[in-house]
Amino acid sequence: MGLLDDLAKKPPTPPSAERPAVVARVSIDMKEEKMDMTAGVGREFPVVVMNSGTEDDTVRIKVDMIYSYETPDPPEWTVKLGGVEEKVWEIGTYVRHHQEVKTRKEFVDRQVKEFTDKGQPVPEDLAKERDSLAEKFREAEEGLSRSFILVSGGRRELTLLVTCPKGARYGDSLNVVVNAISKSDPAARDHKSSVFMARQSVLAVKTSIGHERAVADSLYSKAKARDIGVFSILAPANLRGYLFIESMNPDRLEEAVRGIRRAHGVVGRGKGETKGDEGIIAIKDMDIYLAPKPIVSGIMEGDIVELISGPFKGEKARVLRIDEAKEEITVELFEAMVPIPVTVRGDAVRVLQKEQEQK
Repeated sequence: MGLLDDLAKKPPTPPSAERPAVVARVSIDMKEEKMDMTAGVGREFPVVVMNSGTEDDTVRIKVDMIYSYETPDPPEWTVKLGGVEEKVWEIGTYVRHHQEVKTRKEFVDRQVKEFTDKGQPVPEDLAKERDSLAEKFREAEEGLSRSFILVSGGRRELTLLVTCPKGARYGDSLNVVVNAISKSDPAARDHKSSVFMARQSVLAVKTSIGHERAVADSLYSKAKARDIGVFSILAPANLRGYLFIESMNPDRLEEAVRGIRRAHGVVGRGKGETKGDEGIIAIKDMDIYLAPKPIVSGIMEGDIVELISGPFKGEKARVLRIDEAKEEITVELFEAMVPIPVTVRGDAVRVLQKEQEQK
């Protein structure tokens, strides 16, 4: 029997089956932006966490809150994250607790160090507090993050809720950073951030008709005497019974308005607790009062109109010319014996039929 015969009897060696390397990869889909926030108003923002790794993974979510203030002891923003747990995660509460424990721990650690540096024994009560604070600090650190299992190729939709405090000052800002970290590979991580800046809001104050200027003067005096967060007051000539107030603090504005004669409160904000942006007016809705349109706007040559005031009240006519500078229109009366042009103010007519509708 030859050597080749022995080799032929042996079964072929199967190729080694190598397990593919596990790849951990997590990412966050969140719109990064700089957002203006009205004092006292909260907004929701979608956050999507994705696992594009090759295996199921435990993803740890950590949210950092970075403040920027110009004054000491500012009011705190409210930050919550929904969708991580069954209950909404109130991040600000845990951040405050962590900071309180950290501050106390650093103070106690300095006291302990003073004793050890002098070669003196650490008092028993101080040593117990140090050990207790070390455990509390560890628990507080754990409270700053949350974890959940995410299958390979899976995604978890979260909701970030940020509320600007009512007592915020103009320019106060908060940078919220959302971090997603893989448990299997801590180097596999992603983060997104958005900056939220406190800004003033515009509200309407209802007044007695004809007393708009008096209420505005009284409110101006109050705003000048003490800081109630009022930036400007607008009493439009073409709006009776209302004022527009640019304010940083709607609650303090409500309080100031209550004590002014002929003022009947802030529109859209009741006596009870007001949530959201009730009563807040968009700047675009004020364009007509900031830059009033000419009274002849919307009227075109050839339009059929009816005169609603003056000696020709009730007559129908066709528009011949429009003078926007003088806000006048020249019309030709239909039933006049002689077609004589008549010039009237733009608010003395109403359009019955547009010129293009006649074709």
